[in-house]
Amino acid sequence: MNSLWLISLVNKNDMIKHQKSDLSESMDYVIKYIKDVMLKFFLDVATVIYYLKSVIKNLVSSKFETSEFLKQCYQIGNKSVGLISITGLIVGLVLTIQSRPPLVEFGAVGMLPGMVAVSIIREMGPVITALLCAGKIGSGMGAELGSMRVSEQIDAMEVSNTNPMNFLIVPRVIAATIMIPILTLYADAIGIFGSWLGANIKDDISLYLFFNQAFGQVEFIDIIPAVIKSFFFGAVIGLVGCYKGFNAGRGTESVGIAANSAVVTASLLLIIVDLIAVQITDLL
Repeated sequence: MNSLWLISLVNKNDMIKHQKSDLSESMDYVIKYIKDVMLKFFLDVATVIYYLKSVIKNLVSSKFETSEFLKQCYQIGNKSVGLISITGLIVGLVLTIQSRPPLVEFGAVGMLPGMVAVSIIREMGPVITALLCAGKIGSGMGAELGSMRVSEQIDAMEVSNTNPMNFLIVPRVIAATIMIPILTLYADAIGIFGSWLGANIKDDISLYLFFNQAFGQVEFIDIIPAVIKSFFFGAVIGLVGCYKGFNAGRGTESVGIAANSAVVTASLLLIIVDLIAVQITDLL
């Protein structure tokens, strides 16, 4: 009886040791995976920053492709304006509906237009617009340039003595840098209009009075930093999308990988840039 009890105890200890060993191996794998992902991300960030040097150099030293720049501006705006309109309207509507009950409870419902306007202009409008554009514009640039790399169109441009950096990359980066702030201002206006619609669900307030109350609380310190950081958002989206597509692999699956990687990397960089911008704005 005692021998059976000792055997079962030994088996139980061996089982516990195996479970601890499996758990330790799993934790080591997770830690290694996280380290690899973080290392790859920071390498991408460093490469994109170095890539910016080449873009600026070509912008200064080469002839600017005006027609290609205008084409990219139209495509960026035309591809994004519908999605941003719907999203901005819903954001303003939901933000108003969610914010109204606490303000009513404290008897401060008159502050609703100004609070929503400041929230949209300072943070919601620029960040949501940038993330939407990262998903639509960044992935489009990555897929388009990646397919050109796979089909050897970029190689053909290099052989024919045409600078692909000047013709393909610079116009896209500059177009994204200029169009994202414009789309952000448009999203802000649509979001505030959606807020007015949300306010009229429970109350009856005119559009003129709502906008007057909303912009009565908005100052230049709310608008200027938001517009400035949206330029950086546009540059990040353009740089990452072009870099991922231009440096795609040779296989057909590399087009999808480039598009997906452009979205993920650009979204993470946008959050980091926004965090830095908020810290700088807070010091002003």
